[in-house]
Amino acid sequence: MGIRPEHELHDRRRGRNIGVGLMLGAFVVLIMALTYVKITQTDFELPRSNAR
Repeated sequence: MGIRPEHELHDRRRGRNIGVGLMLGAFVVLIMALTYVKITQTDFELPRSNAR
C-alpha cells in the first residue's frame, strides 16, 4: 500500500501548531527574563513591617 499525500487540513494544523508553540516559547522566555531581572536587582530589600 502506498503512502497517501497529506490532506491540506494537516498543513493548516501544522502551521497553527507551530504558531502556538512559538507563542508559548516566547511567553516562557518573557517570564524567565522578568524573573531574572527581579532577582538580580541590587536595591532589593524586604518590606518592613510596622508591627511592634
